[in-house]
Amino acid sequence: MARAFRAASPLPLPSSSSRAAAASGGTGGGGGGNFPWLSRKRLGAKPPSPQRRGGQEREGGGDEAAGMGTTTRAARFSATSSAEPAEVQSSSSSRKRADALARLRAAFLAAITHRRRRRQLGSSLTGTIFGRRRGRVHVALQTDTRSPPVLLVEMAAYSTGALVREMSSGLVRLALECEKQPINPGEKRRALLEEPTWRAYCNGRKCGFAVRRECGADEWRVLGAVEPVSVGAGVLPDDAAAGAAAEEGDLMYMRARFERVVGSRDSEAFYMMNPDGSGGPELSIYLLRV
Repeated sequence: MARAFRAASPLPLPSSSSRAAAASGGTGGGGGGNFPWLSRKRLGAKPPSPQRRGGQEREGGGDEAAGMGTTTRAARFSATSSAEPAEVQSSSSSRKRADALARLRAAFLAAITHRRRRRQLGSSLTGTIFGRRRGRVHVALQTDTRSPPVLLVEMAAYSTGALVREMSSGLVRLALECEKQPINPGEKRRALLEEPTWRAYCNGRKCGFAVRRECGADEWRVLGAVEPVSVGAGVLPDDAAAGAAAEEGDLMYMRARFERVVGSRDSEAFYMMNPDGSGGPELSIYLLRV
């Protein structure tokens, strides 16, 4: 039978060496032997899908993923806990920065206002002298009728009635003197109109002390009532007066334009200008720092 098969087969039979190669090829390549079409078919087979291989890897790496998830949550918690004090520190630093900017802005605005006030203080001012007949004299100097006074002085021991009597008799000279205080090196001396206390003299006679004051509600009420008046004198209606205010008499005022003359940093003078331009000043105010 074997001899008949060899005679009938068109292909030569494999030798012993080819058999060994076929046997080894069958182990590695699936027994292709001398049939190349079979080996090509087996070589063209698709490799196993990565999902199947990945399934085993996922099963084996589940513990590692769980460990990584725990580590990630711990890191997030630690980052959140460390971010809270950082936010508190940032908020406190921003609040301090805002407070510092507010203080700087207030100081800057105060400096600008003071400089603007000094620049607006020209050679002509509006002066108002007012007070109750038996009360204290107030002297207010304004750049215009609506602006706050650049100087508001209250004479503590001199009444408005006494000043009116002095003016009816002739010229009146009011002198306000203050002492020149020593200053430290590097400091600037305050302006003459900003001195707090003065010694007051009327026509050479000492009449107590004068104090620089801020414009309060009562002073603003008087200045607002005489705002339409450019030059004149009279008595203001005071229906709300009661008690000690009523005992001090009527509220009197005198309003005029004053010419400002600057002698030096330690001396200034204000001369009342007559509206008709005739005669000399009836009232003069001198500010001296000695």
